[in-house]
Amino acid sequence: MIRILFFILLVLCLGLGFAWLADRPGELSLIWQGQRIEMTLMRAASILISLIAAVLIVIWLLRTIWMSPHTVTRYFRARKRDRGYQALSTGLIAAGAGDANLARKMSARSRGLISADQEPLIHLLEAQTALIEGKYDDARKKFELMADDPETRELGLRGLFLEAKRLGANEAARQYAERAAEKAPQLPWATLATLDHRSQAGQWDEAIRLLDQSRAANILDRKEADRKKAVLLTARAMTKLDADPKGARDDGLAALKLDDGLVPAALVTAKALFREDNLRKGAGILERMWKQQPHPDVARLYVRARGGDSALDRLKRAKKLESLRSNNAVALATVAEAALEARELPLARTKAEAAARLEPTERVFLLLADIEEADTGDEGRIRHWMAQALRSPRDPAWTADGVTSPSWLPVSPISGRLDAFEWKAPALQLSDKLKNGHPSADEAIRSLPPVATAQQMAAPATPKPAPVAATPTVLEAEHETMIKVPARKEPAPSPARKKEEATEEEPAPFFGRPPDDPGVREATAGEKASDKAGLRLF
Repeated sequence: MIRILFFILLVLCLGLGFAWLADRPGELSLIWQGQRIEMTLMRAASILISLIAAVLIVIWLLRTIWMSPHTVTRYFRARKRDRGYQALSTGLIAAGAGDANLARKMSARSRGLISADQEPLIHLLEAQTALIEGKYDDARKKFELMADDPETRELGLRGLFLEAKRLGANEAARQYAERAAEKAPQLPWATLATLDHRSQAGQWDEAIRLLDQSRAANILDRKEADRKKAVLLTARAMTKLDADPKGARDDGLAALKLDDGLVPAALVTAKALFREDNLRKGAGILERMWKQQPHPDVARLYVRARGGDSALDRLKRAKKLESLRSNNAVALATVAEAALEARELPLARTKAEAAARLEPTERVFLLLADIEEADTGDEGRIRHWMAQALRSPRDPAWTADGVTSPSWLPVSPISGRLDAFEWKAPALQLSDKLKNGHPSADEAIRSLPPVATAQQMAAPATPKPAPVAATPTVLEAEHETMIKVPARKEPAPSPARKKEEATEEEPAPFFGRPPDDPGVREATAGEKASDKAGLRLF
C-alpha cells in the first residue's frame, strides 16, 4: 500500500514538473566537441528523464542476471520450508486427534524438510507422537531436550511436570514446577502447582509469600487470589491456635477481611478469642457468620462457647441463634439438641419435628430417635425414626474429591489441591434411597406407632417353658403319635379379635427387617389339651 502511494506521488510530481516547464518555454544550447546543439527546454527534460529510466532498467537487468542462481536456490529452499511447515501442521493436528500413524509419518517428513535447530516445534510433535504410542521414555527425553532450549524451556518443563504427575513422582513434579516458577513466574500452572506442593508440606509462610508475588504479577484473578490467601491464613491460624492464640486471632481476622464467608476462618478466630477470654467479640464473629451462613459448626461452637455453662444456659444461647435466623432447619435442630440436654423433651420434640418438616435429613431423624428414647423409651417408635433416618438424604459435610471429613482441611488428602473441601451433601451410597425416594416428615409423623403399654412391652419378654427331657422310648411314641394325628385347623378368630387386630398398628421394621420376636400367642383349648397329654406339635 505504501509503495502504491509512493508511485502515485512520483507520477504526480513529474506531471506537475512538466506542466510547469510547459508554462515557461525556453531554449537550451549546448556546445560539445565543437558542435552546437540547440533544443527546447521541454525536449531536454524529456530526454534526461528517459535516459535515467533506461539506466535504471539496465542496472535492474544486470542485477537480476547476476543474482539469478541465488534467487533460484532461495525459491526452492522456501518451497521446501513451506512443505515442511505444512507437514508439521498436519502432524500436530494428527497428534491432537490421536492419530499416531499419521503423526509419526508427518514427524519424519517435517524433520527431513526442516532442521530441528531452526524449528523447535519438531521436538514437540515427536514428544506428542511418543505419548500417543505409549513410548513415555522417548517422550520424556524429548521434553528434557526442550527444557534445555531457552525457546522451549517452559513447554518442556510443563511436559516433564505432567509426566511426573502421571507416574506419581510428586517430588519430581514439585521440582519441575518450582523450576518453571523461578524461570517464568508469569506461568499460572507453575505458580498453582508450587502453591499446592507447599501447602501439602504445611509451609504456609512460603505459600503466602509465593501467592503475594503472583498477585503482584497479576497472574491470578484478584478474587481467586484473595480466596486462596484467606484459606492459607486460616490454615496457619489453625496451627498457631494452641501455642499462639494471639497470632491465630490476627491471621483469622485477616482471612475474614479477604473472604467474610469462610466458615473455618470464623471458627478459628472465635476459638482464639475464647481462649483469650474475649467471649463477647468471639460470639459477635459467630453471630455475623450465622446471619450470613447458618452452619452447624458455628451453632455448636456458639452454644458451647463457655465451658462452665449449664444445659439451660446453652438452651438460651441456642434460642438466641434461632431468633437471628428464624424458620431455619439448622437453628431448629440446634434448639432441639440443647432442649434434649436440658431435659425439656416437649420443646425438643416440637423443634425437631419442625426441622424435619423443613429439611428431612438423616441427622434430624436420628435426633428424633434420641428424643424418643429419652421420652418414652418405646423400641417400636425408636426403630420407626431410625428407619426414616436410613431412607432420608445425608446431611451436608466437608467433602473433597469424593471423600468426607469430620472437620475442614485446607488441602485435599486425595489430590493435594488447595481449598478443595466444600460444604455439601455427599453422594448417596444406598440404592434404597434412589429407589424409594426421600421420606416425608409429615407422613413419618403420622405413621408414628402409638406408645406401647407396660403389658405390651412385657409380653415379648415372658420366658417360654423349657421342653421336658424325654427318653428315646417317649420320643418314638411322640413320633408315632404325630404321624397318626391329622392336620388340625386353627379356630376362626372372633369378630372382636378381628377388630382388635385391625386397630393395632404394627411397628415399622428396623432397617427393613421384621422384628426378631413375633410375640406370644395364647394357646387354644386344643393346644392346652395336647400339652397335658405330653404332645407338642411343631
